[in-house]
Order: sequence, then C-alpha cells, then structure tokens
Amino acid sequence: MQLSEAQAAEPTHNVVACRGGETTRLEARPLPMPAAGEMLLRLRVVGFCGTDLFKLRTGSASPGSVLGHELVGTVAALGPSVEKFAIGDRVVAPHHVACGECVFCRRGAETMCAVFKENLLEPGGFADQILVRARALALAARKLPNHLSDESAVFMEPAACVLRGIDRSGLQAEGSVAVLGSGSMGLLHLLVLRAAFPHVPVVMVDPDLARLKLAKDLGAAAAAPPGEAAFAAVRALTDGIGADAVFDTVGGERALQAGVELTRPGGTVVLFAHALADERSAVDLNAIFKSERRIVATYSGALDEQQRIFDLLCSGALDPSPLVTHTMPLDDFAHGVALVVARKALKVLFTPSRGAAA
Repeated sequence: MQLSEAQAAEPTHNVVACRGGETTRLEARPLPMPAAGEMLLRLRVVGFCGTDLFKLRTGSASPGSVLGHELVGTVAALGPSVEKFAIGDRVVAPHHVACGECVFCRRGAETMCAVFKENLLEPGGFADQILVRARALALAARKLPNHLSDESAVFMEPAACVLRGIDRSGLQAEGSVAVLGSGSMGLLHLLVLRAAFPHVPVVMVDPDLARLKLAKDLGAAAAAPPGEAAFAAVRALTDGIGADAVFDTVGGERALQAGVELTRPGGTVVLFAHALADERSAVDLNAIFKSERRIVATYSGALDEQQRIFDLLCSGALDPSPLVTHTMPLDDFAHGVALVVARKALKVLFTPSRGAAA
C-alpha cells in the first residue's frame, strides 16, 4: 500500500488491538494529539486486569478496541490551558470519572453515573502513548511523588475498587473477614484490608497452595482451600459465628453460596467478580432473610476511594508491588495473557513496545 507524503509523515505509535475473541495484535496507529484540557502520556507501566481477561475470553471486547486502564505514564505533551501538570511528570490516571452532578453522583452511587463508563483514556492503556481526556485530567489524574514506585502506583485504580467494596461491607475495626480467591485481586483485597483495618483478621480461601502460602506471607491470619477447611479456619478465628464480611473475587453461584455460609448472622457478602453471562443463583433465601445477611456488589471505584488509596500508597501503608510477578513489553502481550490464564503469573505489567520512541 502506498502512502501520501502527509500520511507517511504522520506520527504513529504501537497499540495492542483486539481482533475478536481472544486474539490481539500489535499494530501502528496515528498518535493522538491533546486538545484543550487534555494531555498525552508516554506509557511507563500498565496492569493487566481481570476485567481485561474477562473481555478477551468472552469476546466482549469489540474488534479494533484497545483495552487496559491501570496506567502510569510520563507527560509527553499538554493541550492548551493545562497548568496542573508539566512535561516529564510521572502521572497515574484512571479511565472512568463520574460527572459529579447527576442523581447517582449526588446519592453516593457515582459508579452508576451515565458518563462513568466512558473511557477517558484514548485509545486505551495497552498503547505506547495514551491521551487523557479533560475530565480525567481535571478530576482524577495525579502526579506521583518521587518515592512512590510505578509498580505500586499502578494499583491505584483497582485498589480503589477494592476499597469501595470494603466500605459497602460495613466492616468495623473489631470485625473479621474471609476473601474467596487468592489471585491478584483477592490478594489486593488482603493488602487493602491490612492497610485500612490492620487489626482485622483475614482468612484467604483458594485451592492453590502456593498462593495460600503467599497470602500468609502477606499478612493473612489464616489461609485454607475451599470447603470444610475454609469453614474451620473462619470458625476458629470468629469464635464459631462466621465472618463479618466475605469478599467474593471468584464469581459464580458456588462462590456466592460459600460466601453466605461463611458469614455470620447479620454479615455481608460482597460480590467483586463477573459471573458467566447466563449464570443464575439458587441461594437459600431463608439463609439471607432469617439471619439478616446482606449481599451487596461493587462495580468500580470513584474519586473518593481513589484519593484515599492514593494517600495510603504515598504514606507507605499500602504497597501492592509484591503482587507483580512479570513485567514485559507490549510486544509480548499474548504471552503475558497466557501466563495469567495458566495461573503461572499473578500480576503482569506491560511496558512500552520495543519499537516505542524513547
């Protein structure tokens, strides 16, 4: 294909583009340029999230789209009227920001805001250069202090999602917790809980013994495989009454049922994972009604949770960097995904492609 001189001169960068199903491809795209109130970030690291994996495996990522939203970058260009940042600043920027004015925002349901799901990172985080839209820049992007590493800061957005679920659980300082699943998000729950409620005992539940050992190393009071061993561990730490809150990072009917059974009367199950598209639950309604248990869900995190997590990261009370097991360039995206699917990686971070401009 022949290109005009103007096309040939147009600056490009590499992105990981979805091609349908689980297939992706590294391809060149025109470099986005910031308009008024926007900025362009040069990728430093971007995390591979369970939601990214879910969209790939279910085929819900539209062909041509670019996933990725756990982002740390360096300011490469600024649009007119931007004074909050300077060229060269290290920045963490989330992709979803509510309007702050609608009925959902006014009633504390910011993640249900009509504009919240708009992707304010163009084209997405799995790219050498990422445009940050004005609303994200003005309200949510944050300059990183020198002492805060990229590997910790990249967890700001997912950790904020975790914190929102903890808030919704009603957990108190004298409470107790069980977390279903010891993948990256389950262990992130453990770390956020340890930072926000340092004296609350946490039981981690997972069939993978290596991950249970890691959970213990990261501060879990107990770690057990699903089934009777998990129930025994929770009973032992709660004088037999059950956990005040159970966080389901696995998803599906079996996990929900286990969560209900592990909670104490009056306790809360927090849903923090996708289920299959057609999956339905047959949970015992009387186990909810007669024991006044609650089932709540958390979809994402809002500005308040992001700020509180940022404060915990900056203070050192929260350091999720031990969850990072692999770092690789965007060229190796498919390999990183394969490692996660095979449970050989916990948290994968991607860096700029090998062909990225310095």
